[in-house]
Amino acid sequence: MTWTAESCAAFLYQEAAMLDAQRWDDWLALYTADCEFWLPAWKSEHELTANPRAELSLIYYRTRAGLEDRVSRVKSGKSVASIPLPRTQHSIANVRIEPAADGSVQVYSNWVVNEFLTKSREVRMQFGRYEHRLTENAGEKRISRKKIVMLNDYMPAALDFYDI
Repeated sequence: MTWTAESCAAFLYQEAAMLDAQRWDDWLALYTADCEFWLPAWKSEHELTANPRAELSLIYYRTRAGLEDRVSRVKSGKSVASIPLPRTQHSIANVRIEPAADGSVQVYSNWVVNEFLTKSREVRMQFGRYEHRLTENAGEKRISRKKIVMLNDYMPAALDFYDI
């Protein structure tokens, strides 16, 4: 498979569109079974936590099973913090790629998520940087690791996978 900035950007746009459309099962299918999904916390003004297993994280799932469990709770209505779900708009920009020796590619991008909280009629915006590790699985691109750096990490409400 040939990795280009354009094909990787299209893949990230597809992931964002699935989140905005709340197509959770399709979104989960983009991830490998052993994927890592990580939103580190800030240690200080300019330093992130570096080890999700030993330091504080805002969100951390070691494998897709953790993401599947969270999605299941959201879909079932058992997640009170997710009722009602916000309307979201994910925007991705400045996509850059770095091929890796193992045939995968590291994709860096910037993101903004605008959301409307229907219950309180509030508008929120989160923004930051993504680091995706894309691999090939049966001829399809898959996410084997996603690190989300949230630059405005002071939030007055709960945060979930669809907010970032």
